[in-house]
Amino acid sequence: MHDLDRRALLGTALFLTTAGFIRPALAQADIGRAANFIQTTGQELVAAINDQTRDLPARRQRVAAVLRRAVEVERVGRFILGRWWNQASPQEQQEYLKLFEETLIRNLSARFGEYQGVRFSLGRTQQRTEDDVLVNTVIERPNTAPFSLDWRVADVGGQPKVVDVIAEGTSLRLTQRSEYSSVIQRNNGSVAALLTAMRGQIQQLAQREQAR
Repeated sequence: MHDLDRRALLGTALFLTTAGFIRPALAQADIGRAANFIQTTGQELVAAINDQTRDLPARRQRVAAVLRRAVEVERVGRFILGRWWNQASPQEQQEYLKLFEETLIRNLSARFGEYQGVRFSLGRTQQRTEDDVLVNTVIERPNTAPFSLDWRVADVGGQPKVVDVIAEGTSLRLTQRSEYSSVIQRNNGSVAALLTAMRGQIQQLAQREQAR
């Protein structure tokens, strides 16, 4: 599933994207809180990826725990599915959310080898709007040129959450939304077709992981 797999990255975009449901505003003082949140979350993910004392399933579980704390999966998934959410049956909605979470986790764990030795550093943090803060990071991997990722952080239910990841000027949550919608539209508005595609993607990622 090339359409669904294109932009998997340390966050896999999706890696840490959430939908709206944001409280009215982040105060200026929360710039520091947003930066600390990205610093802590990034350190936890890097530690999980680079931990050679644990086997792959254990590292995947550790990564999953970090992602579940940083991402509200239902809100993320509903935003990305967009207008198709209301057209899905309750059973399809439930399966979609389960597959969506599994896709986030598998996209990252299947790439553990690629991210061995990964490091990151914080760049500039700035108030983006009255609702969110933009935190820049520089990602470094061995034998690979450093690249920049910007994280939009907002207050959700009293806790900082990443609401978007911007890579090379491109919003990853909007890209993912477009890709999912494209799959559904190509199949005459069938959400079931997207679920089939997601199951296939997860299977491919699991095979890739096992082959390492």
